[in-house]
Amino acid sequence: MSETLNPFAIAQAQLDEAAEVLQLDPDMHAFLREPMREFHFTIPVRLDDGGVRTFKGFRVQYNDARGPSKGGIRFHWEETIDTVRALAAWMTWKTAVVDIPLGGAKGGVIVDPRSLTRTELERLCRGYARNVARVVGITQDVPAPDVYTNPQIMAWMMDEYEVLMGHHEPGVITGKPLELGGSAGRGDATARGGIYTLREAAKVLGMDLRGKTAAIQGYGNAGTFAHQLAEDILGMKVIAVSDSRGGIINTDGLDYEQTFAHKLNTGACAYFPAADEITNEELLELDVDVLFPSALENVITEKNAHKIRAKISAELANGPTTPEADDILYDRGVYVIPDFLCNAGGVTVSYFEMVQNAYQFYWSEDMVHDRLDQKMTNAYYAVQKMAEAKKVNNRVAAYLVAVERVAQAVRLRGWV
Repeated sequence: MSETLNPFAIAQAQLDEAAEVLQLDPDMHAFLREPMREFHFTIPVRLDDGGVRTFKGFRVQYNDARGPSKGGIRFHWEETIDTVRALAAWMTWKTAVVDIPLGGAKGGVIVDPRSLTRTELERLCRGYARNVARVVGITQDVPAPDVYTNPQIMAWMMDEYEVLMGHHEPGVITGKPLELGGSAGRGDATARGGIYTLREAAKVLGMDLRGKTAAIQGYGNAGTFAHQLAEDILGMKVIAVSDSRGGIINTDGLDYEQTFAHKLNTGACAYFPAADEITNEELLELDVDVLFPSALENVITEKNAHKIRAKISAELANGPTTPEADDILYDRGVYVIPDFLCNAGGVTVSYFEMVQNAYQFYWSEDMVHDRLDQKMTNAYYAVQKMAEAKKVNNRVAAYLVAVERVAQAVRLRGWV
């Protein structure tokens, strides 16, 4: 059978494997395989030249048994409803595995935001907010930034929502600018959470990470912060990074400040004077201690999994590894820190932002970091203990922890 790269089919297959190990009741299994709600809508946007373009938007609320739905909004020209469904499912398991009282959701718009002017982008954001205003809110569903969205976009959406509702509700959206109720420590939270889980994994594996090598596939928000924190917290040497236009390598190490400045100034990793060129495919197969897949879905498949030489794969992207590749990596002894554990720092600090918004008292950055560390460390060891007890790979173990928590909430509510 050929390998499927449909993200939602992969998410369902991963759940199926966990359900079999858990011996989950068939009715519960069937319920958890599908989103509880999804919304499709069109967003007409007046362009600066007077014309109108219509964009397709989505919001999927996968499961809210444990609390209000939570999940980002992606602006991407190749967005699909199946990708949004998969990400909403993974967010459901992500909030459960780190044990925060939220469910899972995701949103998206099929658009290349780089093709819009600032005013056109603002109109699109406000149009999206108008479409979802009736189904989001701090007790229903709380969006956040994701691919090609940022704090400014969240600010426009929050403002539009508050105009429609007629009252202030900063907790309706997270990832906002600090001036509008954002949380300290949110910017690097995804990468920082991943670094904390990597630190604990190294302890379990008996590996001293100081001076060890790393490669980062995907030099966006999570990838750039992973570079900085791998150096600052773990003392690692990042030798290769890449983005959608290609990658660079220097076996003596890439200095974070210089590499990030080059990316900011040129918009790409390529042509960095202190490095040689490398493709994304070559980067994934480098002989490094830690690989950070930090871009999009399905970059490690059955076609290249046998070529992965990293000792640890710390997944900062959502869904970078297919189920077939997972099995190959596990058999070859590659230690995978699965996506919805490794990258859960972002939603955890988003939850902290909701809490701060709710009682209008804001924490210091040090307090955010300490509480994130505690959450991520506890989640890591819950998964590690499950993997050892059930003799399964880490992704299955993470599913076992998360699915059982969600299923228990569904049972207690009497839904199934």
